[in-house]
Amino acid sequence: MEIFDIFFNLDVMRRAFPILMRGLVNTILLGFAAIFFGGILGVLVCLVRLYALKPFRLLAVLYTDIFRAIPVLVVLILVYYALPFAGIVFSSFVAATIALALVLAAYTAEVVRAGIEAVPRGQFEACDALGLSFFTTMRKVILPQAFRMMIPPLASYAVAIMKDTSLASVVAMDDLLKQATDAQALFANPTPLLLAALIYIAILWPMVRFTGWLEQHFKRGYR
Repeated sequence: MEIFDIFFNLDVMRRAFPILMRGLVNTILLGFAAIFFGGILGVLVCLVRLYALKPFRLLAVLYTDIFRAIPVLVVLILVYYALPFAGIVFSSFVAATIALALVLAAYTAEVVRAGIEAVPRGQFEACDALGLSFFTTMRKVILPQAFRMMIPPLASYAVAIMKDTSLASVVAMDDLLKQATDAQALFANPTPLLLAALIYIAILWPMVRFTGWLEQHFKRGYR
């Protein structure tokens, strides 16, 4: 019974639960903000890499290579702790959003590029023959076709970013992990940490299963 009092103390769990819920709200907001802005930036970087002038294409390649190589935690620390030396100060939430979005954008750009390049070249030529503008071609013809191939990997990266929101506790953001750590210190009991782990599982496990379903669904669609 002693081990349950240490790790699954019901009284501590009851008192810590409202604290963790406040952190969960911040975690969800951070995850959605990073996915939204990272997705938009990733598409823009992809279009620059594929269709801009060569110097800009090289910059886009450099961006994707760097931000796929550097750990998310390092990006977060640079944004939150290094930029203030240059007079650029962000709140912990904004810094975490920027860091996660920058990394997600690099992976998104590669996924979108692969999807666009998988569309038969004849589709582009047909749009040119019809006199469609570049943006109309991309919006109405190319991206809708490429999107089917993009969905499974993009969903996987979205899940990964949701998991990486836990790193925001490093910059003192009141996310789920930070609140759990504070509650653990407050009650002198590790139960809040176990409860936080269960909450992460409750949120992310359905997302993981949904991602697996998407992969199988679109594989059947390709066949």
